[in-house]
Amino acid sequence: MKSVVLLLVVVLAGCAAPQPKRYAWVTGLKTEKASYYKQLHANPWPSINKLLKECHIQNYSIYVKEIEGKLYLFSYLEYTGKDFDADMKRMAADPETQRWWKETDPCQQPLPDAALKGQTWSDAEEVYHLP
Repeated sequence: MKSVVLLLVVVLAGCAAPQPKRYAWVTGLKTEKASYYKQLHANPWPSINKLLKECHIQNYSIYVKEIEGKLYLFSYLEYTGKDFDADMKRMAADPETQRWWKETDPCQQPLPDAALKGQTWSDAEEVYHLP
């Protein structure tokens, strides 16, 4: 009986969904563009949300925080796919996403490390997670 229970536990564990990979980034937000940026994200285009989900993105959040008179954005998401780079390339190639970024990118102020790489968002290191 013990071997049957053990076999059942092993089989069920193999069927469990893989844990999503978590990503977080930080960038600046231009004060004069903050209201517009918030307005865009209060009413995101349905095609943008649809593609995010198709690219295996879930629990995506963006937060804003003022620190010493400057605004910063903190972005967090969970990725459930198998090839993050391929999904990000798919998103970047999408004409509607490119149009969305033409609205959002001018609102953002990259941090120095991202600016040196020609990027907008700086990677954030996870130091703690409570599952």
